[in-house]
Amino acid sequence: MTAHDPRDDREGDDGDREGSDEQEQPDERARRFAAARDAERILALPPTTVTLAERLTALTGGAAEVADLGRPGDMYGDGVVADLEDEVARILGKEAAVFFPTGTMAQQVALRCWAGRTGNATVALHPRSHPEVHEAGALSVVSGLRTVHPTDEPRQPTAEEILDFEEPFGTLMLELPQREAGFVLPEWQELTDVVAAARERDAVVHFDGARLWECTTHFGRPLTEIAALADSVYVSFYKSLEGIAGAALAGPRSLTDEARAWRHRYGGLMFQQFPTALSALLGLKHVLPRLPEYITHARVVADALREGFASARVPWSRVHPDPPHTHQFQCWLPYAPEVLNQATLAQAEETGTQLFWRWFPDGPPGLSVTEVTVNGPGLAWTADDVMAAVAEFARRLP
Repeated sequence: MTAHDPRDDREGDDGDREGSDEQEQPDERARRFAAARDAERILALPPTTVTLAERLTALTGGAAEVADLGRPGDMYGDGVVADLEDEVARILGKEAAVFFPTGTMAQQVALRCWAGRTGNATVALHPRSHPEVHEAGALSVVSGLRTVHPTDEPRQPTAEEILDFEEPFGTLMLELPQREAGFVLPEWQELTDVVAAARERDAVVHFDGARLWECTTHFGRPLTEIAALADSVYVSFYKSLEGIAGAALAGPRSLTDEARAWRHRYGGLMFQQFPTALSALLGLKHVLPRLPEYITHARVVADALREGFASARVPWSRVHPDPPHTHQFQCWLPYAPEVLNQATLAQAEETGTQLFWRWFPDGPPGLSVTEVTVNGPGLAWTADDVMAAVAEFARRLP
C-alpha cells in the first residue's frame, strides 16, 4: 500500500502543486521514487515512476483491444479520438462529448460557454475547487469569469446555502468527489437537492467530475444517472483511469460543438492525440470496471490503518472520511511532516514495503496529512498485512 499527496499525484496535471514544497530536496525525491520502484509491496505505483519502456509496452500491447490498428492515425480530432468521444458520451448518457488535452482547458471552456448562454459570467463553486487552487486564476484572467463561494466548509454546499446566496450566478460547479476535503461526496438526496436549488435560481449545473468514475459505489447509482443531474460533465482520463493524460467534456451537442470552437481558440486542437486516446480507451475498458472493487478494498485498508495505529499506541490518528467514499482518502497523524516522511522512506528502503507516499503539514502545527489510494496492487494486501505495516511504520516514529 502507498499513499499519494497532492503534489505528486498531480505531476503533469497542469502544474498544480508539484514543486511548490521547497522542503524536499532532489535527492530525497529521487530516493522516494527509487524506493517505490523497488518495493515488493506497494498500493499503487505513481505514474511518474513508470519508465517510458513500460508505458510504451503497455500501450502497444493493449491498443488492438480498443482500436482497429489498420486504420489511419487521427488528425485534428477524428479517428480514434472521435471514437473515444463517442464512448464517453455513451458511458455518461450524454448526447455528445468532446476531447480536451487537459481538464483545466475543458472546464474553462465549459464555464465560458455557459456564461455566454446564461448571460451571467458568475460561477458559484467551492473555494478549494481545482480552478480556485490550481489554475493560477485562469477563470478570471483568461476567461473573464467571476467566482463566488456559497460555502467554505469542507463539503459541498447545501441546498439552503444555494437558495440563500445573496447574489445571482449563472453556473453552479460541483466537484465530485471533493478532493481537497478528502475525496468526500454528499449523500444522493443532498446532491439532488443542491441541483434542484440551482435550477430554482435559473442556474445551470456543471460537474467537475475528474474522478466521477469513482462515485457509483457511494451513490449506489450508475454513471448515467449521476451525470444526468448536470447540464455538463468534465471527466479525466488519468486521475482514476490510469491513462496518459486528457479529458472530455460531455453534454448537449450544441454545447460540445461550441466547445470545439473554443478548444481551437485555446490552443487545444492537437494534430494527433492517438496515444492519449488509446490509453483512455484502455482505462475505460480495463480500469473502470474495477473501481468498485478498489473502493470496497479501500474501506478494508482504512479500517486496518485505524486499528493499526490504535494498537501501536500512536497518540492520535484519523482516517477521513471514515469509511472512505471512494478508493482514495486521507490519513492524519500528530507529527511533523519531515518526521513522517523520514519514517515512510526508511520503511520502504529497509523492508521493501511502501506504506505511505508523502506527508504534508495541514491544520494546527504538528499535524500532517497524506492521501491514500487503493487500486490494483493494493488488492493483495489483507487487513493483517496493513496492520503489520503500520506497526513497522510506528516503530520508526519518536
